[in-house]
Amino acid sequence: MEKGPLAHGWEDQRWTLARIKTLIGRRFHVSYTVRGVWKLMRRNGWSCQQPVRRAIERDDGAVEVWKMQVWPQVRA
Repeated sequence: MEKGPLAHGWEDQRWTLARIKTLIGRRFHVSYTVRGVWKLMRRNGWSCQQPVRRAIERDDGAVEVWKMQVWPQVRA
C-alpha cells in the first residue's frame, strides 16, 4: 500500500476500502467485506485521512458567490 494506488493499477491517488479489499484479495487470496477491511485497517493503526491542502484551482470568491446566489435557488 505504501507504493500507492498507481503502482497497483488505479490512476488516481486515493485508497478506498473497496480498493484495499481488492488488493487483499489479489495478494493473499482472502475475501473480506468492506466493513471487515475497515476494522482490519483500524486494528493495524491506519486511519481515515483527508487531503491536507485544497486544490490549486479552487476559487474561494466564486464559491462564495455560488453560495449566495445559486444555492438558495437550488435549495428551494
